[in-house]
This record gives sequence, C-alpha cells and structure tokens, in this order.
Amino acid sequence: MTQRGRPRKFDRSIALRQAMDVFWTQGFDCTSMPDLIGAMKINSPSIYAAFGSKEKLFIEAVELYSVTEGEEIWVRMANEPTARLAIEAMLQASAEAYTRPAKPRGCMIVLGALHTEGGNTAIRRGLQAHRAQCMTTIHSRLELGISDGELAKRLDCRAIATFYLTIQQGMSIQARDGASREALLAVVKYAIVAWDSIISGA
Repeated sequence: MTQRGRPRKFDRSIALRQAMDVFWTQGFDCTSMPDLIGAMKINSPSIYAAFGSKEKLFIEAVELYSVTEGEEIWVRMANEPTARLAIEAMLQASAEAYTRPAKPRGCMIVLGALHTEGGNTAIRRGLQAHRAQCMTTIHSRLELGISDGELAKRLDCRAIATFYLTIQQGMSIQARDGASREALLAVVKYAIVAWDSIISGA
C-alpha cells in the first residue's frame, strides 16, 4: 500500500520542545504563529498538520514541560522521609528548576497564561487544573505526615498546602523578574523556618 501524503521533513519531538520554550518564555496569549514558525523552523501548514492548532500545541507543550522540566520537583518531594523534608525539597528543587542556565526562567504552568480579559479561557482552566494537582500533591503529603504521626491531627493541611504552594508560585514570578537562585534559596530557608510555628499552631 502506498503511503498517502508527504512525509514530514522535521522531527516532531524537537519541534514540540522548541514550541515549549516559546510558550514558556512568552505565555500562550502573547505567542503568535510567526513566533512559533520562527522557533520551530517549519511553516504554519506543517504546524497545523502535526499538532492541530495553537491550543493543542500548547497543551502538548505543557505536558512535555510537566514530564521533563517540572517532574524533578515532585520526585524529590516524594523521596523524602518526612513531610518537613518533603516541603523543603520541593521548594529547593523549584528554586533550582526556575533558574536553570539557558532555560526560560520561572514555571511554565504558573506563567503560561495570563488571567486577562480576552485570553483563552480553556487554556487558563487547563493550567489551573495543573496547579490544582500540585496543591493535591502537597496536601496529600501533609496528610501522610499526620498518618505517620509526624504531624498533629488538628492541623489544617489545606491551609498549610496553600501557604507553601503560594510561596512556590511566588518564587516563579520572582525568577521571571530576575531573582537569582541564591535569592530564591534564601526564600526557601525562611519558608522552612516558619514550619515549626505552623505545625505547633502558633
């Protein structure tokens, strides 16, 4: 059987990573098709044929980010034996991930779509779902700390998870604004200093 259509003359995985870097740097709403064409080195018909639409390309780029650039944060968190060390590892890994040399700064999932009128609602909601999963991961680790007897049952795990997720997201914005890795690691240090007061209920 003869193959229909012309074969692709580009590596789809490389093109997707190039698109990811553009979206990561500029966000969904501020990224134009000419931006993507310039970065991916392919024309718009090829982009649409391979990925379907700008929205579908962005969704794939977010998934790629999650399993490549962002995964280390949550792996390091999961590998720690206590909730306190898990939170510290998560924040330290975030500081490192947000300031990698030759990479866009900050977190694509935090910065990928602005909450502005006229923006793409489906894209914003998709990123909100990713951030909600981050919240669930932190919350679950705190609840495990209660089950293990490390943390008191009276603690509000949802509030504590919100506090540390807010710090992580703020670090992403600070990184995008030019904060150094050392500055972000200092934020981590003070966030962990607060841990004892939080778990004691002070």
